[in-house]
Amino acid sequence: MTGKADFTDEEWELVREGPPAAGMITLVASKGGSFRETWALAKTFAEARQQHGESELLDALVADRPDVKRFHSAEEAEREGLGRLSDAVRVLDQKATPEEVESYKRFTLEVARRVSEAHKEEGESVSPAEQEAITKIETSLG
Repeated sequence: MTGKADFTDEEWELVREGPPAAGMITLVASKGGSFRETWALAKTFAEARQQHGESELLDALVADRPDVKRFHSAEEAEREGLGRLSDAVRVLDQKATPEEVESYKRFTLEVARRVSEAHKEEGESVSPAEQEAITKIETSLG
């Protein structure tokens, strides 16, 4: 099993910031609901924290509060966040088992999905802009 100790500090920070970055990319994709969406991001981590055991990697990842990077614009969130997600997966591919990599990807997408569903926009539970952001996140995760 792969844990935090298997990564350098820089690598761990990259892996650790991936799921919150996915949430922020989704949050800023469309206007409105930022409080509910931010709450959904934190709640997803809290719930995962209580479900110990899927993997040592995910347990270590959710052990702390999510480190949410602030972006100045949706474009910056997308550009930097998606790039960092791709980099995180490359690191995981080198150090973690295939099952752990898939768990990380699923958790990251779950964070994005929960954020997108936290606030209805224009009568839709997931806006077209949020769905587009999730599709880009999926592509970055590989």
